[in-house]
Amino acid sequence: MAGSTFGNHFKITTWGESHGKGIGVVVDGCPAGLPLDKADIQKFLDRRKPGQSKFSTQRQEADAVEILSGTFEGRTTGTPISLVVFNKDQRSRDYGDIASYYRPGHADYTFDQKYGFRDYRGGGRSSGRETIGRVAGGAIACKLLERLGVSFLTYARSIGPVSIPQTPDLLLAKPSAEISQQVLSNPLYMPDLESSAKAQDFLSACMKQTNSAGGVIECMITGVPAGIGEPVFDKLDANLAKAIFSIGAVKGFEIGDGFAAATSTGLENNDSFEAADGHIATSTNHAGGILGGISNGSPIIFRAAIKPTPSIASPQKTVTSSGEPIEISIHGRHDPIIVPRAVVVVESMAALALLDLMMEHMAVRAEWMETFYQL
Repeated sequence: MAGSTFGNHFKITTWGESHGKGIGVVVDGCPAGLPLDKADIQKFLDRRKPGQSKFSTQRQEADAVEILSGTFEGRTTGTPISLVVFNKDQRSRDYGDIASYYRPGHADYTFDQKYGFRDYRGGGRSSGRETIGRVAGGAIACKLLERLGVSFLTYARSIGPVSIPQTPDLLLAKPSAEISQQVLSNPLYMPDLESSAKAQDFLSACMKQTNSAGGVIECMITGVPAGIGEPVFDKLDANLAKAIFSIGAVKGFEIGDGFAAATSTGLENNDSFEAADGHIATSTNHAGGILGGISNGSPIIFRAAIKPTPSIASPQKTVTSSGEPIEISIHGRHDPIIVPRAVVVVESMAALALLDLMMEHMAVRAEWMETFYQL
C-alpha cells in the first residue's frame, strides 16, 4: 500500500489495522539529543483514546505506547524511532456481517474497487484507529517545536449547530494555560463551558435518535517565525491542508478568514503592516498567518470540518457486494461524534507539516549554512 508515509525531512510512516495486533509508526529524521520518554507521547494518546466519556466509543483500550527504538537514556539517538500500541479490546465478531455489504459513509466500497478485497473488521487501515500512529509521531514533533518556541491551541469550535462565541483574537488575549485548561476540562474539548453544555445536550438528543453529529475543529499556532514555507508547491498552507485532509473524517479546510474572504473586499481582507518595537507585523490577521504560502509571523489559524460519524444504528439503505438492495442498522461500539477525539489528531498533523517545513527552511540561505559550518 502506497501513501502511508508523510513528510520529507521529519518523516512518519504509520502501519497497522484496527483489529490487527497493533498500530504503530516509524519516525525518521528526528534530531539526536531530544529528551523523550513514553510519558511525552502517552499524554497525546490519552487525548484521543476511546472511552473518555459517553460521547466516545466504549471500546476499552489503554492505548499504552511502547518505544521500540531510537532512544537511549531518555534522549533520541537520531536513528528511526519505532512506536507501537497493541490492540487489546478488539471485538471482530461485531463486524462479521459487514463483509457482505457496503456501509454508507465508509470506505468499504472504494477499498473493494481499489484492492479487490478489504479488511472489514472495523475498517482496517481506513479506521479512525489508524490515527494512533499520527498522534504518536505528532507528539514528538510537538515536543521539538515547543523547544523552538512554537505552541498549539486546538479545540472544538463547534459541535453540530452549537458554536463557541469567542473569536480567535479574544482567545489569544487570554492566558494560554487558562484556555488549555478549559479545553481539557470538558468531554467535548471546547474552550467555553457554556457552549460545551449546550453541545452535550444536542449530542444526547442525537444519541437518543441513534444518530450522530459533526463539527469544526480550530487550531491556532503561535511562535512560528516569518519565512516558513515554500512559495510554489510546498506552501505552508498547502501542506497544512494536505496534512489535515489526510485525516479520514475531514471534509473541509480553511485558513484565516477562509471562505468568508470570498465575500469581502480587498480593503477589508488585506492585512496592513505596521512597525512596532523594531518588528514588522500585521495589524489584523485575515490571512491566518500565511502570505504567498510563507508564514508572516502572525498566529496561524485554520479550521477543519469534521463529518458526522457514519456508523449509526438508524436504518440506512445500501447494497450487498453483489448489488442486492438491503436495509441495515450498524451496531457495535462507535463514537456518536468524532470531533473531540480528533482534536489532538488535527494538532498532531499540523505539527508534522510545520516541523517538516521548518527543518527545510534551515538550508535556504547560503550565509546560514556558512555560519553553521564555520570552523
